[in-house]
Amino acid sequence: MIPIRDTQPSYSVPVVTYFLMVINLLVFILQIQVGFNNESFFYTYGLVPSKYTIQEMSRHFSLANQLISLFSYMFLHGGFLHFIGNMWSLYIFGDNVEEHFGSFRFLGFYLICGLISGFFHFILNPISSVPTIGASGAIAGVMGAYFLLFPKSRILTLIPIIIIPWFVEIPAFIFLGIWFFMQVLNAAQSSAGAGIAWWAHIGGFAAGFLMVKLNTKVPKTGLKKKISQYTARKTTPKLQMIATSFEAGSSDLFGNIDITFIESITGAHKLITIPWGFYKPLYKVKIPPGVRQGTKLKLKGMGKSIAGGLKGDMYLTVNIKNAI
Repeated sequence: MIPIRDTQPSYSVPVVTYFLMVINLLVFILQIQVGFNNESFFYTYGLVPSKYTIQEMSRHFSLANQLISLFSYMFLHGGFLHFIGNMWSLYIFGDNVEEHFGSFRFLGFYLICGLISGFFHFILNPISSVPTIGASGAIAGVMGAYFLLFPKSRILTLIPIIIIPWFVEIPAFIFLGIWFFMQVLNAAQSSAGAGIAWWAHIGGFAAGFLMVKLNTKVPKTGLKKKISQYTARKTTPKLQMIATSFEAGSSDLFGNIDITFIESITGAHKLITIPWGFYKPLYKVKIPPGVRQGTKLKLKGMGKSIAGGLKGDMYLTVNIKNAI
């Protein structure tokens, strides 16, 4: 399964997610220069458990290097596909998780998930001399947080069937649940020292899940609100998924549509989708200039079908984000 995009809107620019992607890109360019077959480089900056447990190995590395390796390993990749796969997953899931935590806390969250994923691998392979590299463990933490925070979001997924591409929208809790199950299955079947650190993925995912819970216990400093003033998007997503409701005996549908404060002044054009299982009709919506919070927009004939082929209407309540 290859994720293409998610339907969870983001109302702020994910500056830390982009920053992490840039750092990974710069390190990847460096790796191209030094060569992907440079074992010395991977042993120096990768996570090698025997660096810490076997005297004959550890004496070749300084304490500073042993500490740096705990972080540097999560910015290295074994090849182009490894790099692209990780960065694409971070791009899809990172923005919403960053928006939840706030940029500053998200950076700490990401690094801690990477550390915990490495710890999982270390505990289960304490004497391994195979370098572990990749952002997969930290990104697994992002996916674990997304699983808990946005289970009803839908992931547009490419499922290749032989040579035929099949696109389908899958609820996030199912997509990520399948992904996690595959990590557990592969970890159970793999041998120690195998090429992919499956347990690091599992540890990262669990860490992300746990960090969401712990974040509610940490006192708020107000920094997230201050930073959001500068990272808030000027527009909401062009395409929005509307969760509708209806009243008993009525053919009308009711939902909410999000716009920014600037869009409430200038007006905007949006596309909305309504989830009916995997079938999603698409409608155009015009937001008039000067619209106010709570204004109801009437979309004639876009409600439920009733007897005689007639349709009710849809009423969308305007929700102005980052209003001032």
